[in-house]
Amino acid sequence: MKISRRHFLKTQAAAALAAPFVKAEAASPVLGHGKFKYRVVPGWGVLGNDTPVKNCHGIAVSREGHVVLLTDHIANNVLIYEPSGKLLHKWGTSLPGAHGLSLVQEGTREVLFLTCLSTHRVLKTTLDGQVLQEWRAPESRYQNPSDFKPSWTLHLKDGSFFTLDGYGMDYILRHNPDGTLHSVFGGQEGGIAHWGPHGGITDPRFPDNPSLLIAMSDQQHLLQLSLDGTPLRTIPLPGGNPRQIRFLNNHFFVAHLADNWPKDRNSRGFVSVLDSEFRVVSNIGGSAPEYSETGTLLPMRSAEPVFQHPHDAVPAPDGCLYVAQFSSGNTYPLKLEPV
Repeated sequence: MKISRRHFLKTQAAAALAAPFVKAEAASPVLGHGKFKYRVVPGWGVLGNDTPVKNCHGIAVSREGHVVLLTDHIANNVLIYEPSGKLLHKWGTSLPGAHGLSLVQEGTREVLFLTCLSTHRVLKTTLDGQVLQEWRAPESRYQNPSDFKPSWTLHLKDGSFFTLDGYGMDYILRHNPDGTLHSVFGGQEGGIAHWGPHGGITDPRFPDNPSLLIAMSDQQHLLQLSLDGTPLRTIPLPGGNPRQIRFLNNHFFVAHLADNWPKDRNSRGFVSVLDSEFRVVSNIGGSAPEYSETGTLLPMRSAEPVFQHPHDAVPAPDGCLYVAQFSSGNTYPLKLEPV
């Protein structure tokens, strides 16, 4: 029997109305601005009760593409993920104040530098947890070893490194390539604000003339210093609360813990992307960056209810971004894919 087009369309419409209504799952919102836009990958990295996290502090990506997370849960301080979010390895039960994580290329191998606020030490380990070296407060500068509360380490290509005593005396300790102490500078008497030198990197843009770039927590700016501690530049980030800096493809990624922390502990925070001239080009989860006619960055703020206190944000070579969060209800890290 031949069916007319009008009858066919009428029949299809009736069937559609009779069919059960299925609500499509809404896609996660697009975060960021310009060339740096992302979506959160739902459920990435969520593990079972046998692999808990507490505060997620540091995060890094190995040369093999594995994601290394540092948490202060002593059931498993270090988690290593595959890019898919599957757990590859876990270890560590002795860092209740785990805080800073640096993944460092050392010859043909990669090693971790971990800081612990509670045990007042810096550890150098293999990726699978073998302790290679350990540093505590230098007696020449600290009368009370418990005053040493290292927050992060910054590294040069020759193997020398700097330890930020960001929760202790605010000193910056410079170490020789063999780990011996070279010098100490900073501190409040050296003009460093208390609880200021939280995280940072050695500026990779000028390898023949390196400097330190420090995320000054609660200070709303980055601080650039020479290797001997001479102030070079302040980079204002009004409205932010920078906790760590990462670098890839000539851009800096800065994790902001919150908008007005600690005054407003409910503000969620965001991640800024800065170009090589330190101009903000994107705020992931935050307001669009705006500059005045005189070139002054206007105050930034959280704009999307996505993050909850970003503490570290590391870009991967494939364009993805991984975010570790502090005081976020024991949440696992987030993976964001570029849009």
